[in-house]
Amino acid sequence: MSIYAIADLHLSFSDPKPMDIFGDNWTNHENKIRKNWMEKVKEEDTVLLPGDFSWAMELSDTFKDFEYLNNLPGRKIMLKGNHDYWWNSLKKLNEFIEENEFKNINFLHNNAYEVEGHIIAGTRGWVISNKEEDKPILDRELIRLELSINEGIKQFGEDKPIIICMHYPPTNNILMENSEFIKLMQKYNVKECIYGHLHGESHTEGIQGNVGGIQLKLVSADYLNFNLEKIVE
Repeated sequence: MSIYAIADLHLSFSDPKPMDIFGDNWTNHENKIRKNWMEKVKEEDTVLLPGDFSWAMELSDTFKDFEYLNNLPGRKIMLKGNHDYWWNSLKKLNEFIEENEFKNINFLHNNAYEVEGHIIAGTRGWVISNKEEDKPILDRELIRLELSINEGIKQFGEDKPIIICMHYPPTNNILMENSEFIKLMQKYNVKECIYGHLHGESHTEGIQGNVGGIQLKLVSADYLNFNLEKIVE
């Protein structure tokens, strides 16, 4: 059983919104994702989806997007992105999934899951910035990340490796390991963090590889050429 990841599906089946402003490679991107997903993922596998799943504004408008996801194999663990305006309370999200009989879909929101001996924790994050107006949001996201990590440790034990999911990058090329997100992950001996959010030319802004002992991986859909990334064998 394996763990895969892909962020930024940007689905819009109810109200189509073209993504080719980010490049021609986005044409029919949902079909590219489906094809690769079906080739790789088995029912017993898990796929991490760190943000920007649907362009819908209201939860009720996400039905076709979730239907697409439900028809793909494997367990799915979803995180909120900056464009997931439909995202609601965990209670309402779970009620929506249950009412529509969508299977194997979980939401990562101040909580954690255990998959293949790994703790899956995370938070949306925010733009790394020194601007005063960004500080309250960054502080809130740091609190949420620590809540998620602690929930995972409480439920599943201290001896399991932790994989962090974020939507925004956890650092930038100026701060590197001095980012507060990196420092928090180091506190809990996190070794791996995946993130999305970056598209097109902004891929070059993504920090990857070892930063302060943590392996960072950019998994936005177009960066991966719409091919799911295997995180754990």
